[in-house]
Amino acid sequence: MARDFKRTDRIADQIQRDLAMLLQREIKDPRLGMVTISYVKVSKDLGYSDIYLTVLPLGDQDESEVVSESVAVLNNAAGFLRKELSRSIKLRVMPQLRFHFDESVDRGRRLHSLIEKAYRQEQALEPGEQDSTEEKE
Repeated sequence: MARDFKRTDRIADQIQRDLAMLLQREIKDPRLGMVTISYVKVSKDLGYSDIYLTVLPLGDQDESEVVSESVAVLNNAAGFLRKELSRSIKLRVMPQLRFHFDESVDRGRRLHSLIEKAYRQEQALEPGEQDSTEEKE
């Protein structure tokens, strides 16, 4: 019987867990916002891992600026984070870390707001039609 998860998936999950702890405890850069690791994808040959993250801006900061600074800080700290990960995860080769902003969360928020807006407009335009259909039933 085949395994439920591939080895690269298990390694990606372990990297995500350990990296979240490292970011919380070891990285003290003030330019780094509230970072959440949403997804890790490890290549089949374990040469690199793409780490997708979301950033929550603090206060009145510009979101795009905070995102670009946070990704830059993490890409600069990739060597340190890779070394620390290699201490906790026993692999022959620790993948290179590449950080990317996860745009799917923002896309989901935009789609949700568009759906809500369309729903509110539909409710505002059709109050008389809904009453007449309810009376017929």
